[in-house]
Amino acid sequence: MGKRSSRDIRSESRLDVLHALLSSGTSTRGELARATGLSVATVATIVQELRGEGLVADAGSSALGAGRPTTMLRVNGDRGRILGIDVAETYVRAIVFDAALEEVGSVEVPMDESLPSVSSVTESIVRAVDRALSETGVDRALVLGAGVALPGLISAEESADAVAPRWAARNVEVLHRLRERIGLPLVVENPLKAIATAELWFGRGRTASSMVIANLGTGVGAGIVLDGKILRGATHSAGEWGHAVLVLDGRSCRCGRLGCVEAYVGAPGIQQTLREIAPEHDLARVPQREFIDGLVRTHRESGGDPVVEEVLTRTAHYLGVALGDLASIIDPEVMMLTGWTAWALGDDLVDPTKAELQRRAPAGAMTGVELGVSTVRGSSVAIGMATLAFERFLGDVGLSTTRLPLAL
Repeated sequence: MGKRSSRDIRSESRLDVLHALLSSGTSTRGELARATGLSVATVATIVQELRGEGLVADAGSSALGAGRPTTMLRVNGDRGRILGIDVAETYVRAIVFDAALEEVGSVEVPMDESLPSVSSVTESIVRAVDRALSETGVDRALVLGAGVALPGLISAEESADAVAPRWAARNVEVLHRLRERIGLPLVVENPLKAIATAELWFGRGRTASSMVIANLGTGVGAGIVLDGKILRGATHSAGEWGHAVLVLDGRSCRCGRLGCVEAYVGAPGIQQTLREIAPEHDLARVPQREFIDGLVRTHRESGGDPVVEEVLTRTAHYLGVALGDLASIIDPEVMMLTGWTAWALGDDLVDPTKAELQRRAPAGAMTGVELGVSTVRGSSVAIGMATLAFERFLGDVGLSTTRLPLAL
């Protein structure tokens, strides 16, 4: 990493002020100075620069104390609109945010995962964007940018074979089509990095310099933050923890390997655990979300179900061991669980997982580490992508020197 220039330092200071203001909602210059560690004079200069781009507005005044009222500040949501787009294997979700990253509206377009051609993926994204703007009544000219999360490796290289399991399209080909069709400034990223971005700006990552955010759903992965920066890796594929080996020569994973973490703690993997225990159980063949909801409901019922209890015990065991390996390598301050499976199971999964993690992790590796469920709810992928699109906008107007993963 090269030496930071004075321009880079000013850029980081602006991001720190915006970050603090977005986190607090409203704040005074003095409060922003305390939150960021910058001087009041530096904050005042930055606020003036942000006002110049219409990004900061007054939010009334505070009359606390004996002195004259102090002006409260807020991010000006009316500065424009930003799109966060989550492209999953079965749907595309497009969410419209204002410039304060508050949700304005969203749409979800189904996608047939059995036919994920370049054309079908591109058309689904374009349709989701068009519908989101139409249904929220947003003029395309008011859109500051859009962030698109695509499964798999994100690379600008023509040869990058960037496919998620069961996809037939290379991401780079989709990107070429999007550049032609969307007509907006675009930032493209992997969903795991988007989740980490959302946690850094709006979750526990605001006060943690090292963090692992584990996403549990159909698939499994981890966003990793070290020294306040998202770990991307040499090929931009860091975080594919779901495809680390948990059980040698274990279950088949959809990636084609055996014994992956995902095959045990992804929603289909948890259901496979139940089928191994009780093949004829009522929850053995139901759809994924119905299965997870059924686990939670049955677990919390009076009397419970011994099969469900065993499933949760084994899942906590698998998750604790897998997180323990990650903790011993990363040594994070914080480990957070996110995704619809984690939100559904909540503390029913967290508490036994933490106990297992502490038992299994190498001595000293888990001392003082925090494990919990992320407070960033909704579509953390779309939130993260909108945040990255916002950062790109700041760069376009000369307020940031952040190097974004892939901007089109």
